[in-house]
Amino acid sequence: MLVKWIRCAVSDRRGFERGQRKWAGLLGEPGFRGQGGGWSRNRPGVAHVLGFWESRAFYDSAMARAHERLAAAQSGTFTDMQVKLFDHRFDVKTGFEPRFTDADTVRLAHCRVYPQREEHFALMQERIWNPAMAGSPGMVRGLFGEAPGNEFLILSMWQSAAERGKYQAQGVERLSTRAGTESDVAAITGDIVELEPSWTV
Repeated sequence: MLVKWIRCAVSDRRGFERGQRKWAGLLGEPGFRGQGGGWSRNRPGVAHVLGFWESRAFYDSAMARAHERLAAAQSGTFTDMQVKLFDHRFDVKTGFEPRFTDADTVRLAHCRVYPQREEHFALMQERIWNPAMAGSPGMVRGLFGEAPGNEFLILSMWQSAAERGKYQAQGVERLSTRAGTESDVAAITGDIVELEPSWTV
């Protein structure tokens, strides 16, 4: 599965939201699995959109056909857009599906990993971070994605920001020490996204 992460600095919130609903036009595109998103809890005016496709080939085909027409509805509503594509490598918890109806909050952790540390980083994610996150009350589902250039995305969906906050408070520092995160990760950025139900496709 291919994961598309779009981050926008929005200048016209109402216009952007109106345009976002037009992406329902993706329904019926071959290989399209779902899309959702919302507003950053930490950065005013920043929107995140997450799209899911069965493969890069399906995604490229849809972009060539439908993208310009659908994107036109949001033209002029944002000042900056960053798009990143990740290949799904494994689930956090089990059976990831691109559904947004049972979650309120998405946590995105974007990691740049030192060269030759990618496999160790992925192994620690699987053995240490995943079980801790999967066992945390309020965690719905998640995935671990990879992009060329030692980049990874850990996406986790939560019933609420409060539940996600409890997990963070309970032991991120301890888990980080156990996993040797400092030796693997050159940089980590991310955000907490409050989902907008009307953006779900």
